[in-house]
Amino acid sequence: MQMSSDILIVSTPYVPGYKIVRQVGFTWGLIVRSRGLGGNVVAGLRTILGGEIHEYTQLLNESRSHALDRMKDHAREMGANAVIGVAFDSSEIGQSMTEVLAYGTAVVVEPEQEESKPVRLS
Repeated sequence: MQMSSDILIVSTPYVPGYKIVRQVGFTWGLIVRSRGLGGNVVAGLRTILGGEIHEYTQLLNESRSHALDRMKDHAREMGANAVIGVAFDSSEIGQSMTEVLAYGTAVVVEPEQEESKPVRLS
C-alpha cells in the first residue's frame, strides 16, 4: 500500500483496515515518452553486447512514476481518496516512443471501526 498526498494506492480490490464507502469510477494516468537521440545510440550499442539496457530501464521507471502521479491527480480531481486494483500497461508507439498507463478504480474509503480479522478460506 502506498500513501501519497492523501491518496491510498493498492493493487488489491480492497484497502486493508479501510472500508469502501463509495466507488467514484475508473481512473488513469498516461504518459508517452521518447529517449533522445544520444540515449538511443548508447542503448543501440548496448544491444550488441547484450544484457540490461540501463537507459531504457531508467526511462520506463520514470514513465511509470509519472503515470502513477497522473492517476493519483485524476483520482483526487474525481473526489477519491484511494485507488484500488491498480495496474500498469505499456506499449510501443513507432520505434522510438513508449506509452505507460497506470489505471485502477477510484474510491472513497474510511478507516474500519472494527478490528481486522484474517481471511479464512474454506
